[in-house]
Amino acid sequence: MDYAGLVAVYEQLESTSKRLEKTFFIAELLKRTPADDLSRVLLLLQGKVFSAGDERKAGVAAKTVAKTIIRASGSSQQKVEDAWKKTGDLGIAAEQLIGRRLQTTLGSSGRLSVAKVLNTLQKLATMEGHGAVAKKVDLISEVLASASAGEAKYLVRLLLEELRVGAADCTIRDAIVWAFFSKEAHLIYDSGKQAAVVADEHRKEYSQIVDEVQHAYDLANDFGVVAQAAKKGREALSSISLAVGIPLKVMLFQKAKGIADAFSRVGKPAAFEFKYDGFRLNIHKKGKEVTLFTRRLENVTVQFPDIIAAIAEHVHAKDAILDAEVIGIDQATGKWKPFQDISQRIKRKYDIAELVQSVPVMVNVFDILALNGKSMIDSPFSERRKAIEQVVSPASGRLQLAEQIITDSEEAVENFYKKALSLGNEGIMGKNLAAPYKPGSRVGFGVKIKPTLDPLDLVITAATWGEGRRVSWLSSFLLSCRDGNSYREVGRVGTGIKELEGSGVTFQELTTLLKPLIVRESGNAVFLKPRVVVEVAFEEVQKSTAYNSGFALRFPRLLRLREDKPAREAATLAEVKGMYEGQ
Repeated sequence: MDYAGLVAVYEQLESTSKRLEKTFFIAELLKRTPADDLSRVLLLLQGKVFSAGDERKAGVAAKTVAKTIIRASGSSQQKVEDAWKKTGDLGIAAEQLIGRRLQTTLGSSGRLSVAKVLNTLQKLATMEGHGAVAKKVDLISEVLASASAGEAKYLVRLLLEELRVGAADCTIRDAIVWAFFSKEAHLIYDSGKQAAVVADEHRKEYSQIVDEVQHAYDLANDFGVVAQAAKKGREALSSISLAVGIPLKVMLFQKAKGIADAFSRVGKPAAFEFKYDGFRLNIHKKGKEVTLFTRRLENVTVQFPDIIAAIAEHVHAKDAILDAEVIGIDQATGKWKPFQDISQRIKRKYDIAELVQSVPVMVNVFDILALNGKSMIDSPFSERRKAIEQVVSPASGRLQLAEQIITDSEEAVENFYKKALSLGNEGIMGKNLAAPYKPGSRVGFGVKIKPTLDPLDLVITAATWGEGRRVSWLSSFLLSCRDGNSYREVGRVGTGIKELEGSGVTFQELTTLLKPLIVRESGNAVFLKPRVVVEVAFEEVQKSTAYNSGFALRFPRLLRLREDKPAREAATLAEVKGMYEGQ
């Protein structure tokens, strides 16, 4: 399939904010995409280069991409920098400059295919070590030389992981239904409105097929796999199953206003468990092989040989997928340590043996998604808990089941809540005993109960270079919440950050994390890819015209990095507004 066809759809998606129109455009694309290209097209539609759980990264910095534009367009470095600064988008800068070259040379030198584009992007991940940057510039320049102006724009955005066309998961899911099950779902297309409609009497059939596609995606976590099966029919779709070694999105929980509210939402009796102050792991065991994924779907197996050993020794199953929270243990006191004291375990890829000794951790298993070749996500939580009890043998200080009570008594829950907080936990979780496991969804099957005035998990989207002693560090970090596919500013933070190594987050640590994410600079300001999530405390939420969210955090203070959280799980504008209204 020609890449130009995909680029045309990118343009259509960017031209509208209407979800039904986006669904229509993607469905039409999927209908005409050859089966062999479905997975490639769906990856590129999502702005991805590799499937979930694949550790490889293209690893291309904005300045490297700028060099390729200089070469491919024949423009000077100054012209590229000026266009970049003026547009604020290196993709648009590439489109403009390569467009001017094409006007002079009467067209691009060759047609690009979707396979060629994806293969090139994936090949970049193999280029490491001495001379890697030069090799990447050569390879990207070669592809850009064959690109049209529009193709160049989106190639650059793919390289920078800045596609931004609004192809959300729910939109792609519905597009698969529209493309491959229009007859079964009784869809009637209205080309004038670029959408599809379904009569009220057929709503049930339509909803059922949407649920089937969603369920398949919950299991596969790969729209390419789902679309290829859907193209063959509902029987092929229903044959998709969980696979050990393929990460799943974890089930998310809404916050309850209190214990009475928790019961009203999950029913009575209910299970209540400690909400540990650690990081979440998706644990996959297949025979003697154990693989670990974070909630960001990153493979962190190498970083945790101690967890691998504990699972291999104390989980008595041929294969299993476990959901767990990992907490730190203070060697001197045996007490549990907060997340910020063990966060280095996630990111460290060297001196692992030393860290295992100095920063020991314990695994708290609270759910199971598959056991001995059988998916358990549709089983009631009560059955899943029993399965955990049967296959996990606790090991002191290494592996245990999440502490739990089952009750219909608010007094019992209150006492359990106080106990959880006294031990240093974040709060407790309330769970519906009959509920299935729903990957990636906040559907009310479980709730969290935490102290009021919660901190917010926010994304750093910009910063400024410091002055004086901090001249080589980034400082004054702009905080943003999610608003659909975009981010809205809610304040700046500079307190709670240390200058010297020790406990807490340092300016140097943040600078090291954020420098590779710089997409452009203006004076001493830098603008960043929305990747790094931080937990921020504050005194209150105020109305404000200073930030485009309409709100501002009063006296924000950075508490910790949330390297276990992807930007898509940061606080939303609706949550910020809710906090303002509930103060």
